[in-house]
Amino acid sequence: MTTLKVTYRKSAIGYSRDQRATLAALGLKRLHQTVEHEATPSIRGMISKVRHLVSVDGVPADAPQHSAATAAAPTGAATPVVTEK
Repeated sequence: MTTLKVTYRKSAIGYSRDQRATLAALGLKRLHQTVEHEATPSIRGMISKVRHLVSVDGVPADAPQHSAATAAAPTGAATPVVTEK
């Protein structure tokens, strides 16, 4: 299995009790603390629940996933403008 490095990035103050409990279950106690876990479905589910508070392997867990289709499209490509007369 793959090992995931989970880093506590944002305070859980103001978030629900179950999200704070999930951070504790991941072994995260202090900001900027990093722990390693095996990439099991249960660990991935916990990370998904608190993805706005942690980063995984240095990348924020709530960052959009880049695919080959989005990487191939130019970012500044002009689209044709159709105007009605």
